[in-house]
Amino acid sequence: MTKQGKRVRISGKGQPDQRIVGRSSARGYSGVGFGFPRFRAGSSAFRSGVVIERFSEKSQESTAPAQRPAFALWIATAGGVGYAPLAPGTAGAAVGVAVFLALRPLSPALLGLTLLALFALGVWAADAAGAYFGEEDDGRIVVDEVAGQFLSLTPLCWVSSAFSSFGSGLLWVVTGFVLFRVLDIRKPGPVRWAERRGRGGFGVMLDDMVAGALAAAGLWLLLRLFSAGIAAEFVG
Repeated sequence: MTKQGKRVRISGKGQPDQRIVGRSSARGYSGVGFGFPRFRAGSSAFRSGVVIERFSEKSQESTAPAQRPAFALWIATAGGVGYAPLAPGTAGAAVGVAVFLALRPLSPALLGLTLLALFALGVWAADAAGAYFGEEDDGRIVVDEVAGQFLSLTPLCWVSSAFSSFGSGLLWVVTGFVLFRVLDIRKPGPVRWAERRGRGGFGVMLDDMVAGALAAAGLWLLLRLFSAGIAAEFVG
């Protein structure tokens, strides 16, 4: 003998959902829905023909597949470089070197505006990518290394002798690259402070920008020393 009954679905806010209907019988019951409790034959809920299903809207939302933010991921991973199996941060910094060399002929004002735009775009992309990956500062996010490395090399635009020859320019670029990577990995005082203070995409970008600023200051100091001949005299 089958007894028709109704199933009431109660959300976290206590509102019934009229769309769910089920049935109970002497051997059990069947129905559709998500995570409803199993009642044994003879229970009060079973005998009454009413099955109460507690439903969490939040849990349903968390299990829904996230939409892939394709453009944000492309920016955050520096065109896919962040997926490199080894040293993605170093690979991202190398992209920063390439971006700087491509834009070096621009005026200092345009370089500054480009850097600000890259920072703002990086904050947005890192925030979206972190939400998609499920980790705020996921290793695949390398746009912060791109921007930080770009910033660290900007003093090379201020000293004309930096690119007096191919060998000289290569030496200074490598010096700026190494300075930034050491500061980004070791994270001395100000860099560590920035890493702990920032949140979301802004936090992801902030510590690398601080590392880039410190590397830029160190590179500028070395450039001034060598251009004045002080460092060469001190070493000799």
